Amino acid sequence: MAERRVAVAADQDGPGGRLQPLAEDGSPLGEPVRVRDLAAALAEQEAAESPRWVWAATDEVYGRLLPRLPGSRPARCHDVKLVEPLLLGQEDRYGRPRSLGAAWARLNGLPVPPDLPEGSAASDADQDTLFAPDRSRLPPGTDPLRALVAVHAEQLRRIAATAEPGRTRLLCAAESAGGLIAAEMAFDGLPWSTQVHDELLYDLLGSRPRGGAQPAKLAALSYELQQALGGQHQGRALNPDSPGQVIRAFAEQGISLTTTRNWVLRDLDHPAAPLLLRYKELSRIHAAHGWAWREAWVRDGRFRPEYVVGGVVSGRWASRGGGALQIPRILRGAVVADPGWRLVVADAGQLEPRVLAAMSGDPGMIRAGAAGDLYAGLAAEAFQGDRGRAKLGLLGAMYGGTSGETGQLVAVLKRRFPQAMGLVEAAARTGEAGGVVRSQLGRVCPPPSAHWLDLTEGAAQQDGADAGDDSAARDTRSRGRFTRNFVIQASAADWALALIAGLRRRLAAIPVATDGDRPRLVFFQHDEVIVHTPAQLADAVRAAVADAGEEARRLVFGDTPVQFPLDTHVASSYLDAKGGSDDEDEDQDD
Repeated sequence: MAERRVAVAADQDGPGGRLQPLAEDGSPLGEPVRVRDLAAALAEQEAAESPRWVWAATDEVYGRLLPRLPGSRPARCHDVKLVEPLLLGQEDRYGRPRSLGAAWARLNGLPVPPDLPEGSAASDADQDTLFAPDRSRLPPGTDPLRALVAVHAEQLRRIAATAEPGRTRLLCAAESAGGLIAAEMAFDGLPWSTQVHDELLYDLLGSRPRGGAQPAKLAALSYELQQALGGQHQGRALNPDSPGQVIRAFAEQGISLTTTRNWVLRDLDHPAAPLLLRYKELSRIHAAHGWAWREAWVRDGRFRPEYVVGGVVSGRWASRGGGALQIPRILRGAVVADPGWRLVVADAGQLEPRVLAAMSGDPGMIRAGAAGDLYAGLAAEAFQGDRGRAKLGLLGAMYGGTSGETGQLVAVLKRRFPQAMGLVEAAARTGEAGGVVRSQLGRVCPPPSAHWLDLTEGAAQQDGADAGDDSAARDTRSRGRFTRNFVIQASAADWALALIAGLRRRLAAIPVATDGDRPRLVFFQHDEVIVHTPAQLADAVRAAVADAGEEARRLVFGDTPVQFPLDTHVASSYLDAKGGSDDEDEDQDD
């Protein structure tokens, strides 16, 4: 049965717009239809026929329709701005502008406009209009609906022309579904208790300071740290936020440091080290999730960040302000379900190692993961039961660790799991040679920069040059580490996108609660999701999560015996679901 598609162009100065029915190949079916209320028309057609909606960018059209959208939400869409970079990457045109205007210009041999910076606005006055500003980058006088229809049809043709159109089609559909989910999560918001947040901040930092002063407990820690490092330095108080001052203060104590990164401080035997670690932790919370942060990002009991789909080259998401993907574990208690509701929290354990096993088909690694804990299985297979060494070795293989003990452990893995290690080694060699690698569904990594090519080509032309220690060799190895991990991390992102797309579809199919409320996907972070649901639907949501994970495994990796188990908990708060000992906050750059 042919899929029905409808192109959407919103008016810039009102609630109306135009709809263009499309054939399966993207060609127009009849004349465009003008509607006075675009949100109402979309809801009506969605309820009647559930077409695939085609628009220039989900965040620019759907994101503004959501507050006025009655009834069911769109089941699926085609996002031109999200699809364009995926196709450009496969066509060796990585990094070109991706807007509708840029795609239209390439299609018609016109000068290609650069993309506007993400989140930029044309003017303050534009913020009062319904669909402002216009970020399509189309030439003045160009009909946006006509351009959208033409670019969409060309994208369908380009998808069909790829080496594996089925996988490319799945990748584009999943990326577009991600656009719907990102807009909805920003609109629905993550439940956030300002009362609990206040209590946590008070316990950690003290009372809220006035006039930009430092919180009391931070100020006290700063003083303790200064005393532990010998008092004032060069006649002034130590600034703990200045790595240079801290390094000089430690030097005066006879301790030589080159960095104040956390992993260095944790191994330092000096009374100032734990004080500085605690100061950095609390300072980060104050700056990133303190009172000012809450005023900017929490409204009506909901944390409403702005997600950027595919904001990382691997396909992982990013966020535009708000730190949506870095909620520290110490503040998890502020994420609290509404009365009568629950949070269903699910995360995929050991996702990237399992992706490596599925992609490589290595029988030993598949066998190691069959019992559940893949690292324990590797330990039993190759490391005399030492799980820690097995984990260190596998992470080294995926991230390019070759020195010291890690290098020795990787050598063991190469002997025992040749197919898995061969996959990452081949990816590394491709990168070192200046090539590109792809995820399971075909997302292409960035090509090397012109500087990298000049540097490595120049080194190769120097007869007899020792390339082992020069910058060209270092850059070559660095690119090899990048491509080695890209194939795994980007394929994990493929699976995660398929997971949330399938979960969103299943949540929409769950019969609503007696009061008409339904479960909503409210958080997504790499390999973790949170669904906010009426309590009586929690079991149905758990089943939906499990089914979506299994579907994602089949869609992305085909007939593989590798399982991708999801650890799922139902709780009233994020803290109750996750606890505080399962993962570790990322180290901070200074």
